[in-house]
Amino acid sequence: MSVRELVVLGTASQVPTRHRNHNGYLLRWDGEGLLFDPGEGTQRQMLRAGVAAHDLHRICVTHFHGDHSLGLAGVIQRINLDRVPHEITAHYPRSGQRFFDRLRYATAYRETVALTEAPVAADGVLATTSGYCLEARKLSHPVESYGYRLVEPDGRRMLPERLAAHGIKGPDVGRIQREGSLGGVTLDDVSEVRRGQRFAFVMDTRLCEGVHALAEGCDLLVIESTFLDEDVQLASDHGHLTAGQAGTVARDAGVRHLVLTHFSQRYSDPEEFERQARAAGFEGELTVARDLQRVPVPKRQ
Repeated sequence: MSVRELVVLGTASQVPTRHRNHNGYLLRWDGEGLLFDPGEGTQRQMLRAGVAAHDLHRICVTHFHGDHSLGLAGVIQRINLDRVPHEITAHYPRSGQRFFDRLRYATAYRETVALTEAPVAADGVLATTSGYCLEARKLSHPVESYGYRLVEPDGRRMLPERLAAHGIKGPDVGRIQREGSLGGVTLDDVSEVRRGQRFAFVMDTRLCEGVHALAEGCDLLVIESTFLDEDVQLASDHGHLTAGQAGTVARDAGVRHLVLTHFSQRYSDPEEFERQARAAGFEGELTVARDLQRVPVPKRQ
C-alpha cells in the first residue's frame, strides 16, 4: 500500500531547544523518500522516528545555513555505512557547492553508494519520474535559497455510472484506459480528470513571488513561520516569514493542509502561531509542527 506522509524530524530555527531539534523533514511519497534540510542531529532524529537510510532517495537542501544543512555530513556517511543499494540524488543551490563539498567530505569514510549531485541554479524542473515532477523556485533570503515543489501527474477517475451506461465492464475497463477508446466510446465519455496531488516545502524567505508559486494549489504546504506577527520587521530584516504571513499565503493559494514550522526559540506558546495563521483567514487543516510528528498528505477530494 502506498504511503504519502511528512515525517517531521526537527522544527527549530537557528537555535535548537530542549524540545525542538534543528530542521529535518522526510516526505514519504509512495516508494520514495525525500529528505529536506537535514540540520544538525538529523541522523539521530531519523533513528527516533523509525526512518532508515534505505528510505532515502533524494536530499533537498534549500540553503546553506547551519540549521538546514549541518546534518548532511552524518546523513551521507550513514547512507554509505548502511550500503544503501539504490542511487541517491542531492539537490542544493549551486552557489553553495563549496559548502556541500565540505560537508560531504567532512571526515574520512568509505564511499559505497552512488550519490548524484544535482545542484540548482535557476527556477525550473529538477526531476521527472513516473510518480512526480520535482521543481524549484528561488526565494528571498540573505543567502541564495530555493524552495521545492512536488507535483503528481494528473490521472483519470473512472465513473462507474457512465461505464455501466455504455455497457463497459470487466477487462474492457482496463482496455479503454490503455487505448483511449472502445467501440466508439472515448475515455472522456466514461471518466474525468483526477487532479494530481501537490506538495511544497518553503523555508527561510521573505514574502516573494517564489513563495506564492510554490504554494499554489498545494494539498500539503510546509512553510516556515519563524516569527509572530508583532515581530514582522524583524522577520523581514532577517529574511523570514511570520505566522500571519504564512497563513495569508496558504489562504490565497488554496492550500488544503498547512504545516507551520521553523520556530524561533524566543516564543514559548506554540498555539499562538496557529491563532495568528487563523486570524489571517486560513480555514483549511492546520498543524503547528512538533518533532517526530507524522502528517499525512490529505486524501484526494
